[in-house]
Amino acid sequence: MVSHKRIAAALVFFVLLSGGSLYSTQAHAAAAPTLKAGSQGGDVSDLQFRLQSLGYYKDKITTTYGMSTRNAVSNFQRANGLTHDGIAGPRTWAKLKKLSVNKPELSKLARIIYSEARGEVYKGQVAVGAVVMNRLKSPLFPKNLTEVIMQPYAFTAVADGQYWLLPNNTAFLAAKDAVRGWDPTKEALYYYNPITAKSKWILTRKVTTKIGSHVFAI
Repeated sequence: MVSHKRIAAALVFFVLLSGGSLYSTQAHAAAAPTLKAGSQGGDVSDLQFRLQSLGYYKDKITTTYGMSTRNAVSNFQRANGLTHDGIAGPRTWAKLKKLSVNKPELSKLARIIYSEARGEVYKGQVAVGAVVMNRLKSPLFPKNLTEVIMQPYAFTAVADGQYWLLPNNTAFLAAKDAVRGWDPTKEALYYYNPITAKSKWILTRKVTTKIGSHVFAI
């Protein structure tokens, strides 16, 4: 079982890296403005990156909301039951942030995949990323990816410091596949190694599949 001291050390390290406030980047970020054709700025780049990660936006990342961005937004809205007017308003942003990641978050997802599953087959690495994305969508877990990853007791690699290892290209590819919607886990919210797992609670969860050395469960 992960010790409280290790968890505390990992969280303190994260606080220091984030400027002294846990989850400061996510929790205190300003709400994204409504964007439409003609809008410009960094929020447009963020929007394009998220849509690109989901396969809707095919062009280069820019700071200008042109027709290709509008069409990508409209297609995303249509696919997710939203009014497909091509305008990125509050409802579109809320849905997009549940299903996608921004550029810094993609790096964090690759980092947790690498630290938790770098010895697994590629499908197993994608599976770990899929669990993180499933938690992001679930009301049972925090509302943004950073908090999902840094939630106390959630990931052993965060507690023991391996999370801070630099991920390789395979981990980034697995992260992109997980964001794009590949879920080999069958909507699992948990995973564990049955050989090393010491929590009796995790063994009570309904198993959805086994990939490599990890068992996935809901």
